[in-house]
Amino acid sequence: MIVGLLDYGVGNLHSLAKAIEQGGAQVRIESDPLRALETDALILPGVGAFGPAAAALVHAGPQIGEALREGFPCLGICLGMQLLFDVSEESPGIGLGVIPGSVHRLAAKRVPHMGWNGVAATSDPLFRGVEHMLAYYANSYVGLPRDPQDVIATTEYEGHAFPAAVRHARTWGVQFHPEKSAEAGLTLIMNFLREAAR
Repeated sequence: MIVGLLDYGVGNLHSLAKAIEQGGAQVRIESDPLRALETDALILPGVGAFGPAAAALVHAGPQIGEALREGFPCLGICLGMQLLFDVSEESPGIGLGVIPGSVHRLAAKRVPHMGWNGVAATSDPLFRGVEHMLAYYANSYVGLPRDPQDVIATTEYEGHAFPAAVRHARTWGVQFHPEKSAEAGLTLIMNFLREAAR
């Protein structure tokens, strides 16, 4: 399996690429969003801010959104999850609109949310074997779907619950960083690769 890892032009993708390779897949890092679709699955990484990342996708956004709605497998991580939504309070820009809803600033005193938090997941196959995982977060914003059924996991920070993971068809998004979440995070990535291969 070849996984397209989209490079928005910021951040270090090395740890994520290594985690994907540990899951048994080849990684193709692409700065061209349409070329990233010339693979078996797409991963939108979690580095950067919504506005610049949305700008990097602006010309290819409709094609990527259509491919994901038609069932092309995708995993969005942190910022990558937020890009699956329509818009964000963080900065101007249009997301992919695969998960109807919007991205909002965390309702907490201490922002950004940095560190480990528990994740309470549903029976979605993405969380097979890690239904109550500890995950590493580094975020100030969270995606809120219009349809609560799109939420497949939640977490709590400073008494506020928010979506830790979302899903629509064969598109998943996680607000945490599985590549920094120890063995449980690697299991989640392997689960995604297994589902993408179906």
